[in-house]
Amino acid sequence: MATLLLSVAILFFTCAQSLHTPICDAPDQGSTLQVIHVDSPCSPFRPKTPLSWQDSVLKMQSNDKSRLQYLSSLLAAATGRARSIVPIASGRAVTQNPTYIVRAKIGTPAQTLFLAVDTSNDAAWIPCTACSGCSSTLFNPSKSTTFHNVSCGSPQCNQVPNPSCGGTVCGFNLTYGGSNIGADLSQDNITLAADSINGYTFGCIRKVSGSSYPVQGLLGLGRGPLSLLTQSSSLYQSTFSYCLPGYKSLNFTGSLRLGPISQPQKIIRTTPLLKNPRRSSFYYVNLMGIRVGRRVVTIPPPAFQFDPTTGAGTVFDSGTVFTVLVKAAYTAVRDEVRRQMGKATVSTLGGFDTCYTVPVTVPTITFMFSGLNMGIPQDNFLIRSSSGSTSCLAMAAAPETGVNSVLNVIASFQQQNNRILIDVPNSKLGVSRERCS
Repeated sequence: MATLLLSVAILFFTCAQSLHTPICDAPDQGSTLQVIHVDSPCSPFRPKTPLSWQDSVLKMQSNDKSRLQYLSSLLAAATGRARSIVPIASGRAVTQNPTYIVRAKIGTPAQTLFLAVDTSNDAAWIPCTACSGCSSTLFNPSKSTTFHNVSCGSPQCNQVPNPSCGGTVCGFNLTYGGSNIGADLSQDNITLAADSINGYTFGCIRKVSGSSYPVQGLLGLGRGPLSLLTQSSSLYQSTFSYCLPGYKSLNFTGSLRLGPISQPQKIIRTTPLLKNPRRSSFYYVNLMGIRVGRRVVTIPPPAFQFDPTTGAGTVFDSGTVFTVLVKAAYTAVRDEVRRQMGKATVSTLGGFDTCYTVPVTVPTITFMFSGLNMGIPQDNFLIRSSSGSTSCLAMAAAPETGVNSVLNVIASFQQQNNRILIDVPNSKLGVSRERCS
């Protein structure tokens, strides 16, 4: 099996050679930004040396563990169990970079940067020049006439984790895995597509130690006080949608649409957003059941129960790659897939415990939310070698203990080629199948 895995062509994350060349310099239009996979030919963070399928899968699983640690740490901090652990960027893929990025222009004159799309974080974190330990493209504050630091007495200084005021500038320190990150709270103008936002507040990273930190910046699309939605509420009315391109698409481009006017005119079915005052930035929804093929799987109701106190429930997250279900739910779904596959031999790969070298006969898996069924085809729940000879169920079980044990995460692999609508004023989340690529 190992020989087979290592001999197959690179995973879908490595961009295939094609007669079609993506237009990397195509301008963003109106309030719509091009969403780029980090391994796209248009991305400055694509890997220099493609990994084998096996190595890619194992790397992604390892990075998802860091992402889930981050999500659980936010829940733990909100319930008073631990200090917050906040990343610069999230949803890292093969090269410790975010999975999906958008182009932003910061400062006057504008400097172009690529920032991660993160629906579970609030603020923007940007690596700046003179940063000790940063290795990514850096923003140079000294070249911007509109840049300034945020003072210690400002209201924004109370909205960042672990603020410190050794001088007049509001500073703060973050922890990510084995890395420590120091930043100054700053403000400058930011341009997204054709829209300009003056005095946008973000973290200007000045020091990083350790090797586990993601190197890219972050655009927070959560609901917190420093998020893009809050800072631009008069412009975008706390409404946006995104369509993540399929990992196997030739050009790896999707779209991020900001504001109600930019949304597609077609009707999108929705489910209510649930409010968790302890973790207000998360987009919680009411997952009621899961169907494998035509069969509704028997899952204990507590597996989906929403509880603001413990953080239990189900969230949509753009930063996690593979969907994670609490142990009881995942086991039931996995066992039903195996039952429908009959006597086919089951193998494993890293954290994936249900892999086959024969065609998988399960046509769809459906997440059943209140008022909305999200049916996904095989491309959204099977991770395949490019030759198609090996397929694995692209989901995982949450840990059996700890804060993470009660959180279901609908992740980007399952969201690909769907339009995900977030409408905060009307407290709803919509899903509509769309070919994003």
